[in-house]
Parts: sequence; C-alpha cells; structure tokens
Amino acid sequence: MKTLLFIFVTLLATCHGDVLNHVHEHGSNFKIFPLRMKTGSGGHYIPEVSCASWRLGVEAHNIIDWKTVPIECENYVGNYVLGDQYRADSKFVNREGFYYARTVNVADDGKDIWVFDIDETTLSNLPYYAKHGFGVNPYNDTLFNEWVDLGAAPALPETQKFYNKLLNLGIKIVFLTGRPLKQRDITAKNLKKVGYHTWEKLILKDTTLYHGKTAVTYKSSERKKLEEEGYRIIGNIGDQWSDILGTNTGSRTFKLPDPLYYIA
Repeated sequence: MKTLLFIFVTLLATCHGDVLNHVHEHGSNFKIFPLRMKTGSGGHYIPEVSCASWRLGVEAHNIIDWKTVPIECENYVGNYVLGDQYRADSKFVNREGFYYARTVNVADDGKDIWVFDIDETTLSNLPYYAKHGFGVNPYNDTLFNEWVDLGAAPALPETQKFYNKLLNLGIKIVFLTGRPLKQRDITAKNLKKVGYHTWEKLILKDTTLYHGKTAVTYKSSERKKLEEEGYRIIGNIGDQWSDILGTNTGSRTFKLPDPLYYIA
C-alpha cells in the first residue's frame, strides 16, 4: 500500500505542478495509473483506441450534446488530464495564441482585448474532478458550487503564461464566464490569488437575464456588448466550443482541451 501511495504521489508531483498539488491536498477517491495498453498479435502493444478516438471526436466537435464521459473511459480521461499530454496540448494551444497575438498591431487606445473563459481555461477544477470522478458522474450543481466557493482552484499554468505575455504586449484581458453573478467576489479573489492580477472586465452570468439560454447565446450577447462599447476582440480562448462559437467571436479563436464535460 505504501508503494502504491508513493507511486501516486510521485505521479501527481511530476505531471502538473501546482494543479496536481491541489489534487493531492484536497484528496482523491480515484487511483491514477499509466495509460493502459493492450497486447496485439505477436506481443506488440497497442493503445486503447476507442477512448482516444472518443476524445478526438469530442475535441473536434464531432461528438456533441454528450452528458458524461463513457464509464469505460474514466481511467483514460483521468490519466490524460493528470498527465503530461494534457499539459502539452494546453501549451501548444496557448503558444499558437501567442504567435498570433504578437503579429497584432496593438492600438494606443486600450481597446484591444482578449477574451478568456475561466473554468478549465484560466482556472482548473481538477481537484474537484479527482475527488468526484473524471466526468462519468452527472453534473452536481450543489457539489460543484461548494467547490467554487472555496476559491481554491489553481491556475492552468500554460494559460497563465499566455495571459502574462498578452499583458506585456499591451492587450487588455476580459474574463467571460458562465459562473453566476453571486460568485463574482470569490472568483475575483481566486483569480488574484493564483496570479491573474489584472483585467479590464470580469463578466459573470446574470441567470435571470439569460435563464433558459444556451452558453453560445449568453457569450455571444456579452461579446456583442463589448464591441458596442468600442472594444476590439482580437482573440478569444476557451475549453468549450460554446466559448468560441456564435457571433462576435473575435478575430481569432482558440480551443483548449477538455474531455471532462460539454456545455452547449
């Protein structure tokens, strides 16, 4: 048992830095092992194709309106989000965002902005999912909001690096999240605590105004308001397709990986 615990803690310490340290601190009901391999003919090892293909379908938006991760893919998803590949994928997307951003001729009027989603884009909820399951359980509004109200979500490290680079380029930051207005104070506190110290606007969802509306409708409407105020959305990044679809999406959009849940 001590050996297994050592292996698990070692995995957490080496894969995701601060994010995984939070997973360890908050506890986890799930044991994470290296991605399982199956033996093919002649003793050659082949990957578990079905779950990898399912994740590709999700990220490419070929699989939509799904409610939970297939139960047979829970370990796969858990290992992915706690492993090196998730960090590498996040780094790649943010790097491409920076390559684009540095080509922009930033104006002197302070109206060039980059829109960031929050959950699984700037802040990570991996400690929550490590405790409650990697997307196989239906969304529990009460439990998730209890986690948000702790203000303990760590920063996604590659996004945070990108955020700092954008500030250095003179680009203003706008956070646009589906979190409700009542979580404004704790969200602002959480962002500042983990290093997101500066922003132009922090927009949370007015659940009365947008009751029954999709995330695409909500975020499109809020981006339209920004442009009506004279802002130019030069970039837009999120983990959900609903973050970057719709109207007023900006000059370029960037999709971060997230096989944990789907928001329409």
